[in-house]
Amino acid sequence: MCDEFIHPGLVTDTRVSRRNFGLMSLGVAGLAASPALAQDNVMEKDVMVKTPDGECDAVLFHPAQGTHPAVLIWTDIMGLRPAFRDMGHRLAALGYTVLVPNPFYRSAKAPVLPGTIDFSNPDTRAKLTGFRAAMSDDGIDKDAAAYIAFLDAQPQTNKARKAGVQGYCMGGALSFRTAAANPARIAAVGSFHGGNGLVTKNPDSPHLLIAKTNAIYLVCQAQNDDAQQPTVKDDLKAAFVADHRPASVEVYHADHGWCVPGSAVYNQGEAERTWSNLGALYKTQLA
Repeated sequence: MCDEFIHPGLVTDTRVSRRNFGLMSLGVAGLAASPALAQDNVMEKDVMVKTPDGECDAVLFHPAQGTHPAVLIWTDIMGLRPAFRDMGHRLAALGYTVLVPNPFYRSAKAPVLPGTIDFSNPDTRAKLTGFRAAMSDDGIDKDAAAYIAFLDAQPQTNKARKAGVQGYCMGGALSFRTAAANPARIAAVGSFHGGNGLVTKNPDSPHLLIAKTNAIYLVCQAQNDDAQQPTVKDDLKAAFVADHRPASVEVYHADHGWCVPGSAVYNQGEAERTWSNLGALYKTQLA
């Protein structure tokens, strides 16, 4: 769910410096980077990924040496922008081959709304939700398969090791779909402020896809999402138990959007806690 209540005010695109990301990475439990994987050794490349619906502009990250597990990052509803490039760079520095696609490639090249985004502006919200509406479930599933295939085709990807997927805001639901569409490859799923869209009354609700997956889940919900619909976390926990999928479902002490630098509600302390928990998940499941 992404509306003016959940995303209050402006979302800027202030980039956190590479040095600061490196320092934060070194201090996160379970995510400590070795000297060989320092930030300066990460390679970043703009790429085009062929999908059944066209070509998606994306960015690929990987350490300069060796092969590494693949991870796909789904952005929030504001799409691929410098903040997510920095997040992809940070993850790659920790020993992963990372792809961050433009989820709205059917509608516009990234960044789809450059600079500061005023999500409280009705025209802005309408444009972004229109981009999201152009992504059908079938299209998302085919996109996810194309992105994983692209990652697996890279010489920097260790295909003998399982892959991960993580998503923010709308990307949480897309991560569930990715795991269901690629059960043989995806072993770990991270959903961050995925909102109440993870559990709906519709037959395509993401929580109904859990049984089709072979992944371990980390679901980090925002406190204001939980305040709006407090049953979502319980419905998720029940679904994971029923489908025999291990999962951590927790409400964080931060609001929707807290993980992404530049958000009006960015919460560094809670964001770092998600990085720590994500690192522990990937360390055990992508080994």
